[in-house]
Amino acid sequence: MLKVYEYAKCSTCVKALKFLDGKKVKYDKLPIVDKAPTQKELKEMLAALKERGGNLRNLFNTSGVMYKEMKLSEKLPSMSEAEAIKLLSENGKLVKRPFVIGENVHLVGFKEDDWKKEF
Repeated sequence: MLKVYEYAKCSTCVKALKFLDGKKVKYDKLPIVDKAPTQKELKEMLAALKERGGNLRNLFNTSGVMYKEMKLSEKLPSMSEAEAIKLLSENGKLVKRPFVIGENVHLVGFKEDDWKKEF
């Protein structure tokens, strides 16, 4: 089953869910603030992102208040991958959303063109 980690007050998440509903895609909706993706899911997503030229920073909600308050733009370059994954798994507010993971599906954020390729 497709898992969609989302935040109800996030307009991007609302658009993404509306897109999935329009395509009649079945999914489990999980509140990302209350239940962050697991370290295993984050590692799997990172591997998929790297295959497409992405990197660790792509997992972070870089426009979020917490990211800025923690000064992660300065700290992230010197963090190990394991440290960053642990931090993300402990705080869903730091994870870029929506975070969508399922069998052969790995999406972070909502870019409609990318989503059309997956669904």
